[in-house]
Amino acid sequence: MFVYSIPMRNRFRGITVREGVLLEGPRGWGEFCAFLDYSDAECVPWLACAVESAVDGWPAPVRTRIPVNCTVPVVSPERAYEIVVASGCTTAKVKVADPGAALSDDLERVAAVRDALGPSGALRVDANTAWDVDTAVRAIRELDRAAQGLEYVEQPCPSIEELAAVRRRVDVRIAADESIRRADDPLKVAVAGAADVAVIKVAPLGGVRRALEVAEACGLPCVVSSAVETSVGMAAGLALAGALPSLDFACGLGTLSLLDGDVASASLRPVDGWLPVPAGAPEPDRFAEFAADPATTRRWEERVDRVQAQSGAVRR
Repeated sequence: MFVYSIPMRNRFRGITVREGVLLEGPRGWGEFCAFLDYSDAECVPWLACAVESAVDGWPAPVRTRIPVNCTVPVVSPERAYEIVVASGCTTAKVKVADPGAALSDDLERVAAVRDALGPSGALRVDANTAWDVDTAVRAIRELDRAAQGLEYVEQPCPSIEELAAVRRRVDVRIAADESIRRADDPLKVAVAGAADVAVIKVAPLGGVRRALEVAEACGLPCVVSSAVETSVGMAAGLALAGALPSLDFACGLGTLSLLDGDVASASLRPVDGWLPVPAGAPEPDRFAEFAADPATTRRWEERVDRVQAQSGAVRR
């Protein structure tokens, strides 16, 4: 078990350093990197996903490569334009509704991304549960105009009921993320008529096999997205995207650009907007460059022990 610490290129989801644990097993490597604001109980599926990768491997894929979007964090319009152009992707996801930021800033960033993509590119935004219903409706309408057409808006409000209310009042697709991965019952999202698209993340759902079950049961088109993992964890997300029976949207698996480094030389970075479906996680041969300090290592070892006590999923 190895603990890594990699700086972020920009503040993302409130963090400037990405930390996690790499686990080695008979089938290769897995990654446990639940965000620090997650409770030990919420971390159980994240650890199960790492163990699945390391011990069990993944189901056979039905495709060999995955279209991906680039991710634009809360940056200036000029920087947003540069990120999209450099990515080579034809789909972009833009983070909006950052605490303390004005909607006008989001509108400028979205307009810059549209300029970078051109008229045929797909543009989606992610509000990470920041709005109430009325605020969401107003913001979505303005963002849709600035984008000259949004593909969808991801998780504009916290609750399923709020998502359903927003969905009834706007003409833009609503995608559910947190409502699925942090829900006691992920199937509620589809039942409530709260979303048009399901964003599924392999680690919070407990691994590739469990995520496939959720995707099948929810009955919605799915987008596989990352949790800002290294290439080790990203490989599991690609395995999930590769095994889905259908894949109608580009996936959010091009997030290694958010990290200032990677634990693997064979880094899973998109080429012209595509990523291959790997047979297994790449070897973390650059771990020594990004090994966490002793205090961080102890903190993560203790966290794994606590989560293990709840799940029985891994042994030292």
